[in-house]
Amino acid sequence: MKIAMMALLFVASGASAHVAALGEFQTKPILADLKDLRALNIPVMAKDEGVEVGYAVVTPLMLQRIQERAHTVGKCGGFEDLSGDVMLQSHGFDHMLTELAKIKEQNDLYERAPFKALALEKNAGIVAALSEVSENNLRSYVQWLSSFPNRNNKDPQPNRHVTEMKMRLEAMLGNATIPYEISEITHSSTKQNTLKVRLPGSARPNEIIVLGGHLDSINQSWGGTKAAPGADDNASGSANLIEALRILMEKPQPQRSIEFFWYAGEESGLLGSAEIAKQYKAENKDVVAVLQLDMTLLPGSGELVVGSMTDFTSSWMRDYLKALNETYLNAKIVDDKCGYGCSDHASWNRQGYPALMPFEATFKASNKNIHTANDVITPESNFKHSAVFTKIAVVLGMDLANSSARQPY
Repeated sequence: MKIAMMALLFVASGASAHVAALGEFQTKPILADLKDLRALNIPVMAKDEGVEVGYAVVTPLMLQRIQERAHTVGKCGGFEDLSGDVMLQSHGFDHMLTELAKIKEQNDLYERAPFKALALEKNAGIVAALSEVSENNLRSYVQWLSSFPNRNNKDPQPNRHVTEMKMRLEAMLGNATIPYEISEITHSSTKQNTLKVRLPGSARPNEIIVLGGHLDSINQSWGGTKAAPGADDNASGSANLIEALRILMEKPQPQRSIEFFWYAGEESGLLGSAEIAKQYKAENKDVVAVLQLDMTLLPGSGELVVGSMTDFTSSWMRDYLKALNETYLNAKIVDDKCGYGCSDHASWNRQGYPALMPFEATFKASNKNIHTANDVITPESNFKHSAVFTKIAVVLGMDLANSSARQPY
């Protein structure tokens, strides 16, 4: 890790100097992919070459350039906004980078282990549950969510879709055969709320399986309409979670708790998920595994070919994905990378929680219409392909949530 002199001066002056009022700032601190910062000639104040993450303090114009680059290369998100981060103010940015390096080192040690075979025993109840996944349901959820003019966290009405979705989920949960809790989580970093549904565990409720995806959308194209339907990014992942909840709420109560999150403000710097993950870490919550579903609708690498992001995810969780695929799905899993901050899994990874990010394709083959008015359902949209991601969530909710398995380090 190399820390620049100007970064040391920043610590001396106090991190809070860069925290601005909501929606207004002169500069703000971020973590981003080192390659992106370098490509844009944005001063890197601290970096770790091993994890390929850089720390920078950016102006609104710099942030716009980062978001534009994220759009150009097909990234969802692209950075983590550190404004108001208590750990940054108390420990400095070097602590963040050191912790990311430790997490990567743990994953590398697991990868080098000589014996780490992971297999799942096929369960008839899970097989039956997977047959309940409905492509028609997924299509209807995506159609509904993408019918909003936008779901941007900076919209004057940032919660209209959140409120309506909560009402719809409450109606659906009326048929639940197990206990549940539904709530909206408010944030200090955005006026948009995160929607949460909790299925409490029957035996070990303090052990948590997180199933999440962001609900917001954005349009970063030049000119024309600023409609942001976000069908693929990320009505698709949000729909996968709705369908998984519909199925799991009528199954036997899981031994571990399952928590569904539809995050706020991912496109503006992982805002909702970052706050939640930090709070969980501060409260020492036992999060066994985190699934992030973000873009599942365009089979750019082929139908039933799933990209598994290997950066800022858990090696153990990726092995679990391969095992559940062999047992239940028969898809093709292809390893790939998307860079720091490409989606909300980075928020949980940075807090040391095991995260998994299966993706619609390899990164380069993903949907090129995201962040534009053209991110709508098209003939290329494939709900059979998207259904695989719902099935991944269902298996986690019925297998991992009913086992004692956890990351071995």
